[in-house]
Amino acid sequence: MAEDQKVIYSFQKNALEEVRASITSFRGKKYFDVRVYYKADDGEYKPSKKGITLAPSLINDFEEAIKKLKEALEEEP
Repeated sequence: MAEDQKVIYSFQKNALEEVRASITSFRGKKYFDVRVYYKADDGEYKPSKKGITLAPSLINDFEEAIKKLKEALEEEP
């Protein structure tokens, strides 16, 4: 579990879920995390297992993957 988390961006996925892009730290190392949060019975959002946590050194590769996905979706009929 992350020791520290700073949410950089979030958006609603649907009525009960949101996606959060965060910077986290664990055992003294920084990571970036993109994760689905669900609304629990108490009304608070909780992290799900649906997501990805990567080292900052992979941010350019992740950005390239998103760019390629966008291009591929735009090419689809």
